[in-house]
Amino acid sequence: MTRQTSDALYERASKVIPGGVNSPVRAFRGVGGTPVFFKDADGAYIFDVDGNQYIDFVASWGPMLQGFSYQPVVDAVREQAQLAMSFGAPTEIEVKMAELICDLVPSVEKVRMVNSGTEATMSAIRLARGITGRDKIVKFEGGFHGHGDSLLVKAGSGVLTLGLPDSPGVPADLAQHTLTVPYNDLNSVERVFDTFGQAIAAVIVEPVAGNMGCIPPLPGFLEGLRSQTTDHGALLIFDEVMTGFRVAPGGAQELYNVRPDLTTLGKVIGGGLPVGAFGGRADFMDQLAPVGSIYQSGTLSGNPLAMKSGYALLSSLDTDQYSTLERQTTRLVIELKERAATNGINVTINNVCAMFSIFFTEQPTVTRFSEVIAADSDRYRKFFHGMLAEGVYFAPSPFEAAFVSTCHTDAILDATLTAVDKVFPTLA
Repeated sequence: MTRQTSDALYERASKVIPGGVNSPVRAFRGVGGTPVFFKDADGAYIFDVDGNQYIDFVASWGPMLQGFSYQPVVDAVREQAQLAMSFGAPTEIEVKMAELICDLVPSVEKVRMVNSGTEATMSAIRLARGITGRDKIVKFEGGFHGHGDSLLVKAGSGVLTLGLPDSPGVPADLAQHTLTVPYNDLNSVERVFDTFGQAIAAVIVEPVAGNMGCIPPLPGFLEGLRSQTTDHGALLIFDEVMTGFRVAPGGAQELYNVRPDLTTLGKVIGGGLPVGAFGGRADFMDQLAPVGSIYQSGTLSGNPLAMKSGYALLSSLDTDQYSTLERQTTRLVIELKERAATNGINVTINNVCAMFSIFFTEQPTVTRFSEVIAADSDRYRKFFHGMLAEGVYFAPSPFEAAFVSTCHTDAILDATLTAVDKVFPTLA
């Protein structure tokens, strides 16, 4: 499998783009080698600039629930592009999108559109600080909530991949307001609240961690966060940029029946186009300008292309499709575990509905950051490149989740497992 054109493009890109990429995790630093440049996609398949075909488990980092080039989304974007691509002014489609989100997400009574997940989390934290009059926030080790200054402390995703637990450029005076505790460790959360309770504005959490790999919440963890924040007058923010509409129609908060005060969204709600949103209780959201005094804005927020794309995707989903997503993901995970055992390879594989992660580790469970970084990242590197050579594309980092779409049929899973049968023996 040749990738000469990809290599040439990367060389060109490195001269004009920092690191040759526009987001660090694309740089292959976590697995070695040079990134693949892609050209087109269809269903569960993506095609690079050299004409190679891959079964895809990255799904543009989550939003492609119905696979690539899903016709209702393509038609919606084409229709809107012919009308206008942007106004910077109100449109009906953003109202329809907001109504749909409020109908689907249990805790959201009002929602504001933004342009990225980072914008959504930054804005939600500002809102929480404005509501409570407090400065400190609590986040979890390995949790990634975008690249806002308050959040680049022991972060996951690309920060973890590159080995940068904190980022230069974040003022120490600001970073001191971020309290970091282990994910799935409720005792640590309780101790933080015992010490700083009156100063904590909010706890922000991925209800299913996805930026240090897929880590489900332990029983009682989310409920404990809800109790602690309520008891101490802090807000609970669910970062559902990844899990929103991917693990259930109403996100992880529906799946686990825990209601946050604020929710951040992204990825799926744009159908593949850049987008973000944050929402929650009406009395909280009404403290935003222009109704309230807490300022937040975005010139192109609610962009009609992204709204039309996301609306078409969300409107296409039903409970039967989520059942299919869970069934196919579970089947793949079970068979991966069986093949690993046959080849004497120690793995732990976590999955929640249509997202999963493979950890090469002897630990029977992976529930927190310290267990993630203890896994064998070199073996993941070999797995990644082996699967890539066999035409299967996983995330180029051991610290990212994998995603299944409704286009991942039994035949496509069979082809994936055929590739695994070739690669796993080389890892033993």
